[in-house]
Amino acid sequence: MLQEMLKDSVRTKTYQNVIYQNKFLFKNKVVLDVGAGTGILSLFCAKAGAEHVYAVECSHMADMAKEIVEANGYSNVVTVLKGKIEEIELPVAKVDIIISEWMGYFLLFENMLNSVLYARDKWLVDGGVVLPDKASLHLTAIEDADYKEDKIEFWNNVYGFDMSCIKKQAIMEPLVDTVDQNQIATNCQLLKTMDISKMAPGDASFAAPFKLVAERDDYIHALVAYFDVSFTKCHKLMGFSTGPRSRATHWKQTVLYLEDVLTVCEGEAIVGSMTVAPNKKNPRDVDIMLKYSLNGRRCNVSRVQYYKMR
Repeated sequence: MLQEMLKDSVRTKTYQNVIYQNKFLFKNKVVLDVGAGTGILSLFCAKAGAEHVYAVECSHMADMAKEIVEANGYSNVVTVLKGKIEEIELPVAKVDIIISEWMGYFLLFENMLNSVLYARDKWLVDGGVVLPDKASLHLTAIEDADYKEDKIEFWNNVYGFDMSCIKKQAIMEPLVDTVDQNQIATNCQLLKTMDISKMAPGDASFAAPFKLVAERDDYIHALVAYFDVSFTKCHKLMGFSTGPRSRATHWKQTVLYLEDVLTVCEGEAIVGSMTVAPNKKNPRDVDIMLKYSLNGRRCNVSRVQYYKMR
């Protein structure tokens, strides 16, 4: 997983470009890296001229990060602190910049957003910078007959036995996978934008309406969610998308299978809303409620489905 994240060149290269091409942001500044992992972002910041970087990592990876920092001769600039951001002491009262790669699958699954917001409220100087500072969640719809057949309908007849009770379970679990852009049959809709520099922790729970208009006659088997992140404090706007039309990342996309196959004609709209909230028992899991309806020439359906990412 670690190597996969570092080799995710869209992710790592974007952060590198943001830092190296905007050295004016980092020159002589104190930086806090939340969830530092190997310390790669901290090293970028140190190289870009930061006065000091505090790299906070709660896993055993912190020990590796320390070694990596030493091996590359940055021990005087980068201090690795092992522990949870909510529990550690920083040797400074304030920091100028908070940088983090906090995003999870579906943006919010097993994410570290609350840790970033906690750090922001506790240590970020007035007028300080959070990188990235914008994240947005998007939705589209796809034709996916082959895969749905393979993964979901399979349970209807397993060597002659009805195991369709498992199908209900399978449909409830969103699938993280790469979607071919040719499968997209509707427009893409912005569901939610988050401003990391201003938002409150509770703002990651939301309900958002959507309207997906068919761009061709097709069958719809699933809705697909993906996210974009932006760094707006740079010379020029920078960021990346995890959508099906963009270069692949380790986040892929999140596929929500529909119980019905929707038959859409060009111009018809699937309207509905998506409600997203952390699970009450385990806040790192995400509960999703999807309401959708289609009143089309060939298909009339109205339904509510529940999903759980875990």
